[in-house]
Amino acid sequence: MMEEISDKELIDLFREERTRQNAFRKIVERYQKRLYWHIRRMLIDHDDTDDVLQNVFIKSWKGLDNFKEDSQLYTWLYRIATNETLSFIRQRKADRFVRFGDVEQSIESQLSDDNFFSGDAIQKKLQIAIAQLPEKQRLVFTMKYFEDMKYDDMSAVLETSVGALKASYHHAVKKIEAFIKATDDLTH
Repeated sequence: MMEEISDKELIDLFREERTRQNAFRKIVERYQKRLYWHIRRMLIDHDDTDDVLQNVFIKSWKGLDNFKEDSQLYTWLYRIATNETLSFIRQRKADRFVRFGDVEQSIESQLSDDNFFSGDAIQKKLQIAIAQLPEKQRLVFTMKYFEDMKYDDMSAVLETSVGALKASYHHAVKKIEAFIKATDDLTH
């Protein structure tokens, strides 16, 4: 019965004490996988992704009573996931830089050690290139390239103009192309 239920109905059920737990469980089941992969593409590490995803659902549990429904539930959850991911990156950035010194080496090592990454050499190169992008470009590239998100939807999630998003994506693509060409030149 809960399978056919709309997001609006789930939100209404969440707001009732007796159906709150089941409604939230259904929200988690519905969006967990999509949010996991959105976060994972930014963080690369499975354990870090799980930690951030848990924080996303904790924040959404606490904030769902006040959700104004001026956007779709998924857009709201996606915005929370994006903000939590960016906060996590900012918190870890200084530690990682000091600990590893070289971002490329750090990401390459994470990918090599990650039991959940099954990509080939070009996928690894792409992930390393993405990891080196500035935060906003990395986010926009990930949303557009991997998730095929429309610019209008990205604009709602990131609260920025479509023009700025298109520019960020264009710059990200150029930087990734340059990185891959440079690493190809080094290996040939």
